[in-house]
Amino acid sequence: MTPLQTVVMAPPVGVAARDPRPGLSALDRAALERWLVDHGQPPFRARQVHDALWGGTATRPSDVTTLPRSLAAALDAGFRWSTMAEDTIVLAEGGQTEKALHRLSDGATIESVLMHYPARQGRRARHTLCISSQAGCAVGCPFCATGELGFTRDLETAEILDQIRSAVARLGQHEGAERLTNIVFMGMGEPLLNLDRVLESVSVLNDPARLGLGARHITVSTSGVVPGIRRLTALGPQFTLAISLHAARDALRDVLVPLNRRWPVAEVVAAAREHAKKTGRRISYEVTMIGGVNDTDADADAIATLLRGDLAHVNLIPMNPVAHTPWTASPMPVIEAFAARLAGVGIPVTIRRNRGQEIGAACGQLAAEHAGQPAAPAVARRRQRLEAESARALRGQRSDEPVPAGVEG
Repeated sequence: MTPLQTVVMAPPVGVAARDPRPGLSALDRAALERWLVDHGQPPFRARQVHDALWGGTATRPSDVTTLPRSLAAALDAGFRWSTMAEDTIVLAEGGQTEKALHRLSDGATIESVLMHYPARQGRRARHTLCISSQAGCAVGCPFCATGELGFTRDLETAEILDQIRSAVARLGQHEGAERLTNIVFMGMGEPLLNLDRVLESVSVLNDPARLGLGARHITVSTSGVVPGIRRLTALGPQFTLAISLHAARDALRDVLVPLNRRWPVAEVVAAAREHAKKTGRRISYEVTMIGGVNDTDADADAIATLLRGDLAHVNLIPMNPVAHTPWTASPMPVIEAFAARLAGVGIPVTIRRNRGQEIGAACGQLAAEHAGQPAAPAVARRRQRLEAESARALRGQRSDEPVPAGVEG
């Protein structure tokens, strides 16, 4: 396989813009059984439909040979077998990273990334899928390509699940019929601003009759939506909660994570700390390392002070190249020194390697490329604004910019 390869999957037959039919993958067993009985079919066919949705190669109801033709036609009339109107798959690193650009029936685009980790040193092979929960994002973190796109809409439950079904189908084509082992809600969007649909999706993923993935193999990320964290704490889920931290100093985090202007970092970490206390699950803190911005000894010490004694783990991630920003990734020796400073005070830390940089595998990059380049004057203005804001932040001045539109609370 070549290092870089693109595969375009044809759109399913019958998909039209603004398709009003619900996605079939979001329908639970009881609801599907009721629908079947209402259409003169025995309830056991629900299992046949779910088996075909989650484990087969069918791309439409008529492909499922165990279903009567009349039922296949009724399913096609009432539901979308897939909510993905078109998938563009880009492969890199010898096929170890697969970036998918999914076009939805209304023309919105979202992304998912499937990463393969071969078995080694007694550890079995892993296949991790990063998925989107919204089309675009309202939070607007300036180092994230999705932030350049703005916010389009929340995803339906089926639109979340069908990203996973697309990956499961591709894994089924691998030698040995590999299984998906981990799912992370770290793609486009802020999951806790679409929490109902995210929780519905997790319930489906846990269902043994469908994907059957244990909650501890699922990670849900947030940039710091405190009401959502508190709601999760009340529910007590066993999936991993990840916080997009990026900075522990409010002035700097105001710039890097604009949501911080609504929920400051100490409030976010306090809510996460309570979540860890109730669930017994370690919180994962993500820090995108930006050269000369958030990678100093002072930044490491601020994180150490904030998290010392907590049930927490820090992931340091070199910044992916993102168009229209003045920033680049921290050099690896700087990241290693930052990690050593955290580890030296007892905070568990890992340096994560970026995957698929040549295909724009960071969230939003492929969609941004397809959206086209903004006008040069707009790019220049954006770079100047970020440079000025980050300079003020490094002097300790809080942002006077408003909370991003679309962020509730």
